[in-house]
Amino acid sequence: MNFTNLSERIKQSPPVEFGTVFNNSVELFKKVWLQGFLTLVLTFVSILPFYLLIYLPMIAMGISDPDVFEQQEIPPAFAGLMSLIAPIFSVGAMTVGICLNAAFLRICRKYDLNEMGRDDYFYYFKKQYLIKALILSLIMLGLSLLGVLTCGLGIVYLVVPMSLFPAFFAFDKELTALEIVKAGFALGNKNWLMIFLLVIVAGLVAQLGIILCLVGVFFTAMFSKIPIYFIYKDTVGISMDA
Repeated sequence: MNFTNLSERIKQSPPVEFGTVFNNSVELFKKVWLQGFLTLVLTFVSILPFYLLIYLPMIAMGISDPDVFEQQEIPPAFAGLMSLIAPIFSVGAMTVGICLNAAFLRICRKYDLNEMGRDDYFYYFKKQYLIKALILSLIMLGLSLLGVLTCGLGIVYLVVPMSLFPAFFAFDKELTALEIVKAGFALGNKNWLMIFLLVIVAGLVAQLGIILCLVGVFFTAMFSKIPIYFIYKDTVGISMDA
């Protein structure tokens, strides 16, 4: 679906219904809780190299000068290096997160529509998707920085459209990264309050796993992503060739 047709479909889409989306999300979660757990584990493993990228300079500096961290002031060279590495870490982690999140939404479609095929967690780690995810991550980082500059109020607003980006990334392969952003804002602005409530409530429900000796949160955390699938499905519609 091209951006023109998608925009028209968003304009004509029915409003998001909280109860319908939430109930459908609970039912689907019963089928994909294991896939959600595996996605979360793969996310942690995939972003581990980016964490090493941050801590390696600290380790190297500690080895070369064991007393460096006992000083009250951070060495300028170290501060400059960290300010350079931090954005790289953020963009890298966001790129991996988008690809795995999109793969999970694709798996949600498979179990929701009873499709055949294997659970491909690395479906979007192909060159054409990775480049798009990288560009989308850079845009998201820029939007997040702008949100921070508004004393955090912008971040609250951006939660809704940015939460929709992985769905458009997963199911509208014809869109460019910029068109994904435009589509996310178009659908998000039309149903902002209802989507915001769903994101918050689903996020709270996803934390219920903490009750099970903290470990359970790894099995429930991905519940927060499932409402996005149904929001997209109920408004834009799911194509079978995505």
